[in-house]
Amino acid sequence: MGVQILTPSTWPQLLETLQSGSWNPQLGRFRSPFVFRGQAHAAPLSTSLQRLSSDPRSIERHLIRAFRKYAPATTEARRSLWAWLTLGQHHGLPTRLLDWSYSPLVALHFATASEAHADHDGVVWMIDVAATTQGLPEQLRRVLAQEGGAVFTTEMLDVFSAGTSGDLPFDAEMSWLDRVEHEQGGPYLLFLEPPSLDQRIVQQSALFSMLSNPEVTLDDWLSSRADLARCVVVPRDLKAEVRDRLDGANITERTLFPDLGGLSQWLSRYYRDRPPQLDAPQGRTLDEDRNRHR
Repeated sequence: MGVQILTPSTWPQLLETLQSGSWNPQLGRFRSPFVFRGQAHAAPLSTSLQRLSSDPRSIERHLIRAFRKYAPATTEARRSLWAWLTLGQHHGLPTRLLDWSYSPLVALHFATASEAHADHDGVVWMIDVAATTQGLPEQLRRVLAQEGGAVFTTEMLDVFSAGTSGDLPFDAEMSWLDRVEHEQGGPYLLFLEPPSLDQRIVQQSALFSMLSNPEVTLDDWLSSRADLARCVVVPRDLKAEVRDRLDGANITERTLFPDLGGLSQWLSRYYRDRPPQLDAPQGRTLDEDRNRHR
């Protein structure tokens, strides 16, 4: 895609790479313009909706309609389409949304937690949200400017949707995306902060990306905008050390999935035997490793 690929070989290099560009001279503080997405192995940046069907636009309406119909049996009804969409994404419904985090450490968790992919290089994707916002259609940029932010909320997107009451067909509520895309002359990418539905979203510093066209993959969109993103490789030989460092920093299933399921996942992984060759990173003892980074 032409996106810059970076491959740090040590934990300090990995942190430095993920935190590069975070100094904001206007604020005089470290505030990264990037958001992060961790993957246990190299895989396309496709949505769950795209992976479900070769015709995502057609099947999307059926999924949302059925989800709206049956979900109120176990949760309160939402008035906003966008609230429904984020709720569905959060609970595994295939949608046009893609998961991201404000935290590079949370992204590293998802790049290293899968034991099934321990023998594969992980990746952490970084996208510059501030720069992405500059490429949005003017009317969307105007709404963000009024709020003084770079990321939308469900309430902000309701401004563009005629069906905020939830009584209009799905296509009618989403029609403004296609209309603005036509005026823009091509698909655009925006970022959406979900409501604090539960502690998982809060603990994971979660947000979602959404392309105006559900048939376009983020890989394809970035192919002509390579300067907006970076791909940081987490070498498989470094994964075990990164995993231990994250456990020590309390970035675990227990904290990111604060329920009994998350607790059980963490305990199962934390106490599982590890192959002897992975005990000391790159053949060093722990004391040697500490001295090396003093």
